[in-house]
Amino acid sequence: MLNYSLNILGSEWIIIIFVALVLILGTNQLPGAAKKLGKAVNEFNKAKNEVQDQMKGISNTNLDISGPLETERQKLEMIAKSLGVNAAEKSDDELRKIISRKIGQKNTDKSENST
Repeated sequence: MLNYSLNILGSEWIIIIFVALVLILGTNQLPGAAKKLGKAVNEFNKAKNEVQDQMKGISNTNLDISGPLETERQKLEMIAKSLGVNAAEKSDDELRKIISRKIGQKNTDKSENST
C-alpha cells in the first residue's frame, strides 16, 4: 500500500512542491521567493561556467617541451667535456653511463682522501 502512494511522476512532484510553497509562503511572498531563487540559480550557473572555462583553459594549454629535449644532448656533451670525456660518436645512454661512473669515481676519491 505504501509503495503505490510513493509512485509519483516528475510533473506531479512539481505541482506538489508548488502547492506546498503557496501554503507555506502565501501568495504575497511567493514572487519575492521566486526572484531570490532565480538569482541563486543564476549565480550558481555563473560560478559553474567560470569553473568550466578555467578547466578548459588548463586542458587546452600546450606544454612546451621542445626546449629541454633539444638541449639535453648539449648538456650531456658539456658535462662530458668538463669531465674529460670525448663525446663524439657516443649515444646519450653511453654518455650518461660514463658520466655517472666518472662522478661516482670522484665522489669515492674525495671520501677516501678525507679519511
